[in-house]
Amino acid sequence: MAKNIQAIRGMNDYLPGETAIWQRIESSLKNVLGSYGYSEIRLPIVEQTPLFKRAIGEVTDVVEKEMYTFDDRNGDSLTLRPEGTAGCVRAGIEHGLLYNQEQRLWYVGPMFRYERPQKGRYRQFHQLGVEVFGLQGPDIDAELIMLTARWWRELGIASHVALELNSIGSLEARATYRDALVAFLEQHKDKLDEDCLRRMYSNPLRVLDTKNPDIQTLLNDAPKLGDYLDDESREHFAGLCAFLDAAGIAYTVNQRLVRGLDYYNRTVFEWVTSSLGAQGTVCAGGRYDGLVEQLGGRATPAVGFAMGLERLVLLVQAVNPEFKAESVVDIYLVASGANTQSAAMLLGEQVRDALPGVRLMMNHGGGNFKKQFARADKWGARVALVLGESEIADGNVVVKDLRSGEQSTVTQESVAAHLRTLLG
Repeated sequence: MAKNIQAIRGMNDYLPGETAIWQRIESSLKNVLGSYGYSEIRLPIVEQTPLFKRAIGEVTDVVEKEMYTFDDRNGDSLTLRPEGTAGCVRAGIEHGLLYNQEQRLWYVGPMFRYERPQKGRYRQFHQLGVEVFGLQGPDIDAELIMLTARWWRELGIASHVALELNSIGSLEARATYRDALVAFLEQHKDKLDEDCLRRMYSNPLRVLDTKNPDIQTLLNDAPKLGDYLDDESREHFAGLCAFLDAAGIAYTVNQRLVRGLDYYNRTVFEWVTSSLGAQGTVCAGGRYDGLVEQLGGRATPAVGFAMGLERLVLLVQAVNPEFKAESVVDIYLVASGANTQSAAMLLGEQVRDALPGVRLMMNHGGGNFKKQFARADKWGARVALVLGESEIADGNVVVKDLRSGEQSTVTQESVAAHLRTLLG
């Protein structure tokens, strides 16, 4: 007997019982994006490796340790996308979407990182990303945060997430701060762990978000990034905070918040939760005004964020049990008796034509009434249509409300109108 082939570690199947809640959450997210005027863009899963090295930074954990990279048959180095912003910028440059234009885009799909799988962190994971190009004021930063806050309200998780903000300033301001931080770390090298020692020269700002509690205590005495900000970044951040204050959105300024990708500048933010254990970040992003030019386009202001859907689904299920997936089926069509199946299938098509969007499942595989009604219950149907030989002869159909148990007999011509009233 052949050995079963199983899914790759950290790359999960999502079965019908799980995908229903995913679909409802994704539908809610997309509806909010539409209400703000954002448009979908669809991007390749595989990109040229240099795209990510240039965008993310060669000395980041993502590029150094986490990317799935391979050579194709032409010898070109390709990578499964570890994040979506770089590909979105590449597409914008390639198709002329960004030059002197404003774009508000979103995308959703799988990303890939070679990490140790754990709850909420997988090697294939799904992200919804939002990117805005051509706008440089703090008002658009605020709109993105307000958009996410609306998501949390609609999903019933607003009281379980908290907003953290920071400004990491301009490239020049960060370079000055970097030198001051390295000088501080050099004075305390004996207290740093191996990971922080490695980052001290290659990417010292990443030391700020270490999870080592002893080093976090040490960093209380480190230079503060906020003391090195340029005037424009200070003004921009003050403007963002003013917009959020006016909108009534609570936030905490976290001066150690730096994000893990090199392309960020000025605004960075995270929505965090304490309801998912160690994996506390639900949504994160910021401004990346230099990335378009860095990838070969004209200088273009930009800001965006990404959200891990696996973590969002876990959070919704953990804190809002009332947010449930809709049943798969509205109507279950029961047929019994010789030569009734064909007539029942035609009736099903008639109902689908008259009631677009209504989900009608036809019973297949036979079975008596008891078995067919058990299947209707299994699929969560609200209504059963019953068609037997006598109903076919009379041109009728029995309509049964599976919640109240009430039933009535109506003509096949009027069944759509009856169902419209019954289903609301």
